[in-house]
Parts: sequence; C-alpha cells; structure tokens
Amino acid sequence: MPDLPTDPAQAGDGTKKMEYKTRQWHEKCFACCVCQTPIGTKSFIPREQEIYCTGCYEEKFATRCIKCDKIITTGGVTYKQQPWHRECFTCTNCNTSLAGQRFTSRDEKPYCADCFGELFAKRCTACSKPITGIGGTRFISFEDRHWHNDCFICASCSNSLVGKGFITDGSDILCPECAKQRLM
Repeated sequence: MPDLPTDPAQAGDGTKKMEYKTRQWHEKCFACCVCQTPIGTKSFIPREQEIYCTGCYEEKFATRCIKCDKIITTGGVTYKQQPWHRECFTCTNCNTSLAGQRFTSRDEKPYCADCFGELFAKRCTACSKPITGIGGTRFISFEDRHWHNDCFICASCSNSLVGKGFITDGSDILCPECAKQRLM
C-alpha cells in the first residue's frame, strides 16, 4: 500500500516542508527519484532510501505477465518460474484457461490434457483414442503398437489379455486358446 506524506507545514523561512518518518524535505524536493515529479499529498512508495511515485514504482519493480507484459496486480500463476495472469495462462493450442486445471507441457509450452492427447500422444491400436497417461491410465506396448489396458483384449473372445500371454495374428491379438482354434 502506498504511503502518504504528512501534510505540508510552513517552514521557518516561509516555504512549505514535507515530513516522512522523521525526515524533512522542501515541498518541491519531496519528489519521485525517477520522474522528479513532486509528490505533494499524492501516494508514494519508499524503497530503500528512495521515494517513488506509484507509476514509476510499478514501471520499475512490479511483476509483469510473461505473456502480455502487463503488471500483475492480484493473484497470478507461476509456470516455469515465470509469472502469468491467471487469464493469460492458457493452452498453447486451444487457449482454454489452465489456471487451476490439470495440464502438461511439450517444448516448454503448456497444453490442456485434451489438446496434448490429440496432438502428441500415442494412439490406441484398438480404439484410436490418445493414450495420455493422465490420471494413471495404464497401457501396453508391443512392436510399435499400443493399447489402453481396457482395450487390450482378445480379438475373438474379448477377454482381457492384461498380464497374460497372447499371440499376434496380423493386426489381431489373441488369447492362446483362440489362437489354437484359428490354426485348426
């Protein structure tokens, strides 16, 4: 919160003086150290031994959003040690807000789970949907093919093959019993 100087008082020589924390200035000398504008009775911000008008202080020291370069006055989000306005922290692909949402990144850029899955994730051989791993989704990989755990089933009897032996027959995966029946 900016400080306010005490009201100007008459100095002995007829000029006004300003007082702040036991220090005294001539009224015209009590000015912003950057723009030299006299503070008068306006708000100011002290920093170390310097006095700043609110505008110069914000310009010099305020936290700025990495995306829009405007000052962050309340709240904000930190991502990759960089400050963002909550409304500026969005998915690189669809611009959906990511503040408070689950997201992931690629090449140092944030993506919502849906966009990341559509753009970068492996695809399930059975259902063609992305395998994102978000939320602990398990999957199986075999010879450049991938399946969600729930999609890793026998092409004939539809029994789960997770943790069991299986046989490949072209693009199909089969349990050993169904594979024997196909060969007969």
